[in-house]
Formats: sequence, C-alpha cells, structure tokens
Amino acid sequence: MDSIEKIGNSVIQHGRYNDRIYLMKIDPADMPSLLDELDALAEKASYSKIFTKVPGSFKELLCDRNYLCEACIPRYYDGKEDAVVMSKFLDDKRSINCLNEMHEDVIRTALSKEKGLPSNLSSEYSIRKCDKQDIEQMADVYQKTFDTYPFPIHDPEYLLKTMEDNVEYFGVFKEGKAVALSSAEIDYEHSGIEMTDFATLPEFRGKGLSSHLLIRMAEEMKAMGIKTAFTIARASSYGMNIVFAKCGYEFCGRLVNNTNISGSIESMNIWYRDIKLD
Repeated sequence: MDSIEKIGNSVIQHGRYNDRIYLMKIDPADMPSLLDELDALAEKASYSKIFTKVPGSFKELLCDRNYLCEACIPRYYDGKEDAVVMSKFLDDKRSINCLNEMHEDVIRTALSKEKGLPSNLSSEYSIRKCDKQDIEQMADVYQKTFDTYPFPIHDPEYLLKTMEDNVEYFGVFKEGKAVALSSAEIDYEHSGIEMTDFATLPEFRGKGLSSHLLIRMAEEMKAMGIKTAFTIARASSYGMNIVFAKCGYEFCGRLVNNTNISGSIESMNIWYRDIKLD
C-alpha cells in the first residue's frame, strides 16, 4: 500500500499503488517550498500524477506550477474559503479520460433523479455508529466489497488507528451483522468532512442502505458543528453518484485517472453539500 508521511507540517500519501502523490493536508507555512519537494519526490519515484486539496488562495500559485483545477469545493474551509483540487499530470497518458462520454452520462443520470429522502429503513435493519467491537466484521465487509482500495480499510489495525484519530464509522446491521458501512473523515481544524468508504455486501445492494448511512452521518456531523461535506465517488458508478445527487449534493468536478479501486486506476467525481444549511 502507499505510505502516509509528513513534509514539514503537511501530510501526503504516495506510492506505486496509486502511482501518485496526494497532498492530503496542507500547512500554508510549508508553501511554496512544499511544491518543490513534491516535484522532487515525483521525479525520483517516476509518479505520473500529483493531486492536492488546498485553499483557493493557492490556486494561482499552483496554476503557475502547471497544475490544473479539477474540482472546487465551495466554502470548505470553515464554511468560508473554497477548497480547490489541483492536479499535475506528469505523464500525458494519465490526463486522458477514455471513459469521458460514459462519465458524463453518469452525471446526467444522477442529476435527473428527483431529490428526496429514501423511504424509512426497514425494521429488519438497524443503523448506528461503529465501535472497536465491530472492527473485525467491518474489515470483512470491506474485504468482500473491494478487490483493491486506495487505503487499507480491510486491515483491522488501520480501522482501529483511524477510529482513534479523526474517522467515525457507521454501519447498517441485520441480526447483529454488518451489511453496509461508511465513514466520516473529519477535518476538525476547518470544520469540513469527507463522506467516504461506502460499502454494501452484494446481496444487500439496491435497498437504499448507502442513502440511509449518508443521511445519518450528516445528522451526526451537523450536531458537531461541521459545516461542509464532500465525497469522492467513482465516476463510473451510477449507483453512488445517484445516491449523492438524490441526497442534495452538488457535482463540483472530476479527478481524471486518480485512484486505484477495485483493481484499476479510475476517475473520481467530487460532490459537496453545505450541511449547516440543512
């Protein structure tokens, strides 16, 4: 798997698995020398992409460094400043989206769906926040759902570490067994959140369980004072993009050939919502 490490006070993930560098968290004090270090690391390892999530005030600087703006998350930082997702392609092939026509159809289809809450969750299911006692079966659900994933969510130790840090996991349970999962990765410093790690066992798909998880997470996060939520969804997944569109999220960009998931590098869509306004 790719490694997570710090450069100055900024956090990156990088490695051959995703063939990229991901600037996950920026400390403005590290700029602009941080960009030089990212370039040097990318050249040394022959990575084909660098992508970053940074405050909009850095957009011009990154454009000058040959980054492209692939997405913009309005008011992500403290409900005020936009976040821009800026990418540098170091191999021209990686910048070409061969599935663009299909990806555009996914968005059109998702946006054509009427917004609204799903029907009530069937009484055979319960939904709650996960705790340490759930970790083994959580890892099993993720293992059965994804052939590959950009983070080691099938590893119980990773789940425990993130649970103790800044990630809240939620699950739908049937007869005490987890059948669907998701997580809320909280940026406490900036009052933002990524809704992620959605997984439903194959035999329980098509029942709206991801929508119920998304709604429950938003309720919990709003109660904590979180202002803005976003998600990174597989651009080829009609189901997950429809879930976010129906739940009132707005499409705000696409990351081309970005993430190793289910066995290959895929493009990803970004959706956002102001949950403080709900």
